[in-house]
Amino acid sequence: MSTEFILRLIGMAVFGILGARLGADASVPLQLPPEATGLIFSLVGTLIGLIITPFITTRPARIARRFLLSAPTQTVVMAFVGLVMGLLPAALLAYPLSLLPDPFGPIVPAVVAIMTGYLGMTLLAVRADDVIDLTENLLRGNRRSADAGALPRTILLDTSVIIDGRIKDIAEAGFLNWTLLVPRFVLEELQHIADSPDMLRRNRGKRGLEILRDLKRMDFPVVEIIDDDVPDVVEVDHKLVMLGRQLEAPIMTNDFNLNQIAKLQGVLVLNINMLANAVRAEYIPGEIITLKIIQEGKEPDQGVGYLQDGTMVVVENGRRHLDRTIRVEITRLISREAGKMYFARPVD
Repeated sequence: MSTEFILRLIGMAVFGILGARLGADASVPLQLPPEATGLIFSLVGTLIGLIITPFITTRPARIARRFLLSAPTQTVVMAFVGLVMGLLPAALLAYPLSLLPDPFGPIVPAVVAIMTGYLGMTLLAVRADDVIDLTENLLRGNRRSADAGALPRTILLDTSVIIDGRIKDIAEAGFLNWTLLVPRFVLEELQHIADSPDMLRRNRGKRGLEILRDLKRMDFPVVEIIDDDVPDVVEVDHKLVMLGRQLEAPIMTNDFNLNQIAKLQGVLVLNINMLANAVRAEYIPGEIITLKIIQEGKEPDQGVGYLQDGTMVVVENGRRHLDRTIRVEITRLISREAGKMYFARPVD
């Protein structure tokens, strides 16, 4: 037997009893025997109970179940909290309102309870995200004041920095003491690159997946795949910036455009390229180094060589020393966000 059938039987019995009672009371004004009116009203009540019972039992239950399954958990919780908060003032006002003259005394407290409960439930359910964010900000503010301004020790990873691979070397060197967060949409973009028909993009994507796998195998830093998302934003870079703002976490990247977008929106950026430039050995004008000239420069008689860290050295009058290792004297250093470049001249 189904639940709906059982509820229909219960509804028929309840409405039949109510109809019989109502029919007995109506026998006097109708000037009919109580047995006749009771039987007639009981049959009518039974029919009504058979028809309307699902609409006041199972149908609302199904609607409520669908709502609870489809609504986010935070919305359901905040709706319950709002209902409780709405009923509290109604409970405090119940006794004073019950002292009102008839017919308001018995009715007004119930009406006020329904209105305040509905208002509190609706308000907190609609503004659930804002209420939760406000609560988190207040709690985070308390933690900061108690912990001397400590920030959450997490970093969001961009697709480019995973594919780059240098983050693995930095982690192995022990310079990453924060938890590394990889959003699910970044992982999906990495998988999409690995499935690209273009061989170069496919190899870059596979390299990124291998780097991420190696990072997860390390004991430290901890790498977590998070499901946090920004549904209203489509572009991955913009999603990452918005998520960085929500989590108050810096973004590690080597993408110049993402770097600029994040800075404009007040999100801290940890740029791998800037880190690489910062840790490179810096020579000062007048120092003499050994360099192999491997190609011609843009200007006449210029030669170009590279240090072990990849820094370019432009050697004046170095073209005649092509494919030779010579001693050069550093004459000038240019340092930019994109990297460093030295100018030098051969030592006779």
